[in-house]
Amino acid sequence: MPWNPEVYNQFKDVRYLPFFDLMKLISHDGLKKAIDIGCGTGEQTHILSEKFPNAEFLGIDSSAEMLAKSQAFKNEYLRFEQKTVEELYDSNETWDLIFSNAALQWSDNHEKLFPKLLSLLSENGQFAVQMPFQAENLLNQILFQLASEEPYRTALQDWNRVSPVLNLDEYSKMMFEYGLKDLQISIRVYPIIAEDAEKLFQFISGSALIPYLERLEGNSKQQFIDDYKKRIEKRFKQFPAIYAFKRILLYGRK
Repeated sequence: MPWNPEVYNQFKDVRYLPFFDLMKLISHDGLKKAIDIGCGTGEQTHILSEKFPNAEFLGIDSSAEMLAKSQAFKNEYLRFEQKTVEELYDSNETWDLIFSNAALQWSDNHEKLFPKLLSLLSENGQFAVQMPFQAENLLNQILFQLASEEPYRTALQDWNRVSPVLNLDEYSKMMFEYGLKDLQISIRVYPIIAEDAEKLFQFISGSALIPYLERLEGNSKQQFIDDYKKRIEKRFKQFPAIYAFKRILLYGRK
């Protein structure tokens, strides 16, 4: 997907709050080797590496556009690779920390993915993951509904993105079965105060909207944008408005 770091970082302050909440859960104890899955521009990986200076960090991301920004953060303890999380299926390399902030919601089949990631934890390894709870978030619901209706259903060739994010019971069970302790599993709301519908549109345009616009062309793309903005305005009714953006935070250690 053609990620745009500038658009994504328009809401940097909002997007970083759950990152810092997740980072607070991580212990220095035994942390020597860590991976950040979906590292984006690498800035958050750099913050992690400074907080845990005794560890070597690898940041991976599938987006060349995002990784281009990561070069400024490289050093002898921090490196980056263009790689998808699915490529880890063939890996037996273990990690003292598997970290991912707002990335794994883009990967399918969490029933297969999460057990694989958990299997790559070293002895006493830590698992720290944060994801938007897309099925519970209003902007995602509006987007899914619009894409399921004509003329967009045809324009998208019946494609629509069903979120792969599971419920807390399922993640809890997987983490427990892989022997994780000190479990901290929660849904947290990170509210966004929007002066108008345009601000909410801009927030989602840097993430969940991307694959839809990628599949639309010409007049269909612009009409989809216009109709989506109208749906947002209609659903929130009056502005300023609060958008209760929900995220899942998962932490445990072996």
